[in-house]
Amino acid sequence: MGKLQDKVAMITGGAGGIGKGMAMAFVKEGAKVAIVDLNDETGQEAIRELQQYQLESMFIQANLAEHDRLTGIVDQIEEKYGRLDILVNNAHASKNRPFLETEQEDLDLSFDTGFYPTFYLMQAAIPHLKETKGSIINFASGAGIQGHATQAAYAAAKEAIRGITRVAANEFGKDGINVNLIAPIANSPGVQQWAKAQPEYYQEVVSKIPMQRFGELEEDIGRAAVFLASDDSNYITGQTINVDGGTVKF
Repeated sequence: MGKLQDKVAMITGGAGGIGKGMAMAFVKEGAKVAIVDLNDETGQEAIRELQQYQLESMFIQANLAEHDRLTGIVDQIEEKYGRLDILVNNAHASKNRPFLETEQEDLDLSFDTGFYPTFYLMQAAIPHLKETKGSIINFASGAGIQGHATQAAYAAAKEAIRGITRVAANEFGKDGINVNLIAPIANSPGVQQWAKAQPEYYQEVVSKIPMQRFGELEEDIGRAAVFLASDDSNYITGQTINVDGGTVKF
């Protein structure tokens, strides 16, 4: 019996990167996982891998910026499994620009793919999560917590997500729902490409991480998500968990 045995989880951006790492960690703990992603090809590939561990896992192709579709996605998962235990809002697209060059379209991209889907999916999922005393895991970032240069749009959306996470934790704690955030530093495919393109800068960044490495997608970020989705974290809510090798300290 795994820590998430027979629980149903929805993970946005689950076809690759951190999302896929979490999905793999979840199915290995017995969860049925519905991954939601824009890319059909990578989504189909990811679900084949997940189904080696959990045949009932599924893939839903969707553009999360189409906000009127979001409630229907939750309903589709509920119809297939009859329940929802875990919502993971991981997907987020953004562009880096200096503060004075950040434009409305940059803010729109970050909020349309990050903040608004998180908000609307939480609204759609919470009635189901009340029935299962479930969990919500949202994603924060050191970009917002520390205010990284050139990441105004991303940082703004991430801090807005932190705000609604704390509100939901306060409002729905009485219903047995815990709502937390992960702020990761992860060895994503993008980071791996960057390490090859700019190895000296990459090593400089790694040297500033106390644990001297980027977090592994499944073993580090995924396992932290398993903890927050499991009964082990029932008395933890409204918290930002920095899974970043000790980079942010407060």
